[in-house]
Amino acid sequence: MSVLLTALRTDGTVTGGFVKVDRFLNHRVRPDVLAEVGDRIAGLLTAWNVDVLLTAEASGIPPATAASLVAGLPMVYAKKYPRAGQRDSHGRDVSSPTKGVEYRVEIARHVLDPGARVAIVDDFLSGGRTAAALVELAREAGCEVVGAVFVIEKAWMSGRALVEALGCPVHALATVTSIENGVLEIAET
Repeated sequence: MSVLLTALRTDGTVTGGFVKVDRFLNHRVRPDVLAEVGDRIAGLLTAWNVDVLLTAEASGIPPATAASLVAGLPMVYAKKYPRAGQRDSHGRDVSSPTKGVEYRVEIARHVLDPGARVAIVDDFLSGGRTAAALVELAREAGCEVVGAVFVIEKAWMSGRALVEALGCPVHALATVTSIENGVLEIAET
């Protein structure tokens, strides 16, 4: 069994309907989980002929960095701000159901080269708002988005449909199919 799935089953928790992976992936980070995540994502990227990875701060940085290291590709992360400012960047407003706030994701105009083939990499696919914003930002920068890879997908949420509606293929390393009485039901992918 994969290290990721084992960690998700043993250390993943449910709090108020939210899946928390902050004991191994996006706050406290386990190197064995990250090594597997990096290898698996990099394996998917080879078929896409990717030039650069794109994620959002902060939770997407560990998996995107791991994939970046294995694949030998640069990684860009969209910075989060509480509101729009006077920055030379591409930006979108996104609401976060986990944090209950709206924030702005921005990418400095000079860090994505027009014509680059971009893959989105993030820790979670839930409602898909951040991923959709990243797709839009990359396209606004003149890039081609070739796909998106998420470490964990919540299958009952609308994220996959939203991102695929933008013409972006979606892959997940692990899929949480449901939460029953605080217990995660997980499908291997």
